[in-house]
Amino acid sequence: MKAPGTSGRLFTVGLVTSWYSSNIGVLLLNKYLLSNYGFKYPIFLTMCHMTACSLLSYVAIAWLKAVPMQAIRSRTQFFKIAGLSLVFCASVVSGNVSLRYLPVSFNQAVGATTPFFTALFAYLVTFKREAWLTYLALVPVVTGVVIASNGEPSFHLFGFLMCVGATAARAFKSVLQGILLSSEGEKLNSMNLLLYMAPIAVVFLLPAALIMEENVVGITLALAREDMKIIWYLLFNSALAYFVNLTNFLVTKHTSALTLQVLGNAKGAVAVVISILIFQNPVSVTGMLGYTLTVIGVVLYGEAKKRSK
Repeated sequence: MKAPGTSGRLFTVGLVTSWYSSNIGVLLLNKYLLSNYGFKYPIFLTMCHMTACSLLSYVAIAWLKAVPMQAIRSRTQFFKIAGLSLVFCASVVSGNVSLRYLPVSFNQAVGATTPFFTALFAYLVTFKREAWLTYLALVPVVTGVVIASNGEPSFHLFGFLMCVGATAARAFKSVLQGILLSSEGEKLNSMNLLLYMAPIAVVFLLPAALIMEENVVGITLALAREDMKIIWYLLFNSALAYFVNLTNFLVTKHTSALTLQVLGNAKGAVAVVISILIFQNPVSVTGMLGYTLTVIGVVLYGEAKKRSK
């Protein structure tokens, strides 16, 4: 009996390690491409991610049978998925734009306020109220980001607004998803949802990239002629973006919601430490105290939510 348990634990550890590595890897590579390497095309980069997610989702579901394929049952369901895809695009593009201007450490501090926006949109859209203790736990979440903003040496207002927008859009998508795909006939697991959302996202992002990032394809090809590494960076980064979604699904499936929540909180802190070591961006004591306060608030929020159920 001991061996299966050990192999099961090793499998879970391997999954979590893969989830952490892919999440932090895509974040750092996005930062490197958009800021350090000088590939200043966040919409085109997001489109590459979504193209890879479209192709690899199809391979994983239709060929490898990772999960059973779920069909879209009605035109209404399709439009709901398209709406989610648009919000998802706004979130990812805004997040990538913010990485051009902000260090990863500060980007993660702002991203940690997702529970605040989730609670806000849940109330505004569904009038769902949480226990007062749950709302109280959000105070250090927001206060921590305010303190971190004041203590951030590389603060950039536009980058900050983009990062807040990305965080809000991510929270809005999760609330909308709960409402739009709540009926039994419309529920899709996250891998099937990505299979349908990703190609729709490409349809939104392609014209946006061509119009807003003028001659981006020509510039990318010209860059490739000078330095072939850009193609490998884009291919690896795009595949990694799909792997983030795949490992997130598998970790959710093989661990409890509480474990996922704790691991998610720790992941942000790990990303902050690794990004500071790699990019050597200046950090202040005030900024780190603010981020720590935010993480503590997120943990308290999770505890309060658990107790209120």
